[in-house]
Amino acid sequence: MELFTPGLEAYAGHFTTPEMPILSEITAFTQAHTPRPGMMSGHVQGMLLRMISLMIRPKYVLEIGTFTGYSAICLAAGLQPGGLLITIDRDEQLHAQCKTFFQQAGLADVIRPITGNARDVLSGLDYTFDLVFIDADKENYIAYYEAVLPSVRAGGWLLADNVLFHGEVLQPEDRQSKPARAIQAFNAHVAADDRVEQVLLTIRDGLMLMRKK
Repeated sequence: MELFTPGLEAYAGHFTTPEMPILSEITAFTQAHTPRPGMMSGHVQGMLLRMISLMIRPKYVLEIGTFTGYSAICLAAGLQPGGLLITIDRDEQLHAQCKTFFQQAGLADVIRPITGNARDVLSGLDYTFDLVFIDADKENYIAYYEAVLPSVRAGGWLLADNVLFHGEVLQPEDRQSKPARAIQAFNAHVAADDRVEQVLLTIRDGLMLMRKK
């Protein structure tokens, strides 16, 4: 489905601060070497993630779903001195490339990639997070949310990407794909959860911003 007027995202990008060179390099790599480059956050959403991080000034950030590292670099922008961003992905080959990008960005000391199944990795982490970004397999969004919410500080923030899932959430359930049905269930799950307050932003493919009470 076409969610927005054609050309609107390009217009937004034109009036958004340009990408840093390392992010442009990641964009080029992603387009050339991955089968689904649209999974990357991209220019406008990436700048929003950067702005949110700079506003929050987190000490500990968790990202579930690294892909090619674009969003991790954006989310690391506001880290406090001594802060750490942990990013989890099960793609060992892409994680190896991400380490190179993080090094080029001067962030190798503050971004820690962990390769593995996120549900297994989360159970072994012992941090209280200020900011969490969920952007992995959609069928497990609820499981990731429930696993990490106890580790988010009161007043801390969570973000979930693709919560409009290409507009499929507007379709009747019998016409939705399996990931779209999972996103629909996640959106309803969050809306019914009195532990958080939330707003669904219609940027790009949908971004859910949640604050833990």
